[in-house]
Amino acid sequence: MQKLTPVERSALRAEAHGLKPVVIIGEAGLTPAVMKEIAASLDSHGLIKVRVFGDDREARVTIYDTICEELDAAPVQHIGKLLVLYRPKVETVKERSSKAGKGMREVTIVKASASGTKRPSVTKVMIKGNERVTAGGNIKRAKPRQTSSKKSLG
Repeated sequence: MQKLTPVERSALRAEAHGLKPVVIIGEAGLTPAVMKEIAASLDSHGLIKVRVFGDDREARVTIYDTICEELDAAPVQHIGKLLVLYRPKVETVKERSSKAGKGMREVTIVKASASGTKRPSVTKVMIKGNERVTAGGNIKRAKPRQTSSKKSLG
């Protein structure tokens, strides 16, 4: 279980104020599926709220401690049926799709000087999948697909 300083805990409480619960623990309690979902939420968000249904305060405290112990999360706040947990986000490197033309890509544009005596200008630009670079170094967007005027009438 991670330990937080009072200043860190206060800052996290303030940050968690506007959050909505991402995991809800029902009458079945703390099942492996619920633990897996809490772990996934902590990995992607870092700071989460969990709602626990049930009127037994001792059971909620036990659930809170169990989650923190098993998932190496820091307890931030426990108010009523809401639990606030923190664990630093796991940075994952997403693989780019190999499909050409999807998403953004970086292109180097080399333009000759206007007079022809100076160095060419070199710029790196991010272009979208529907854009292309012309021979002159300009960026053009693909034209919208032509549609039949007969189809739109009928």
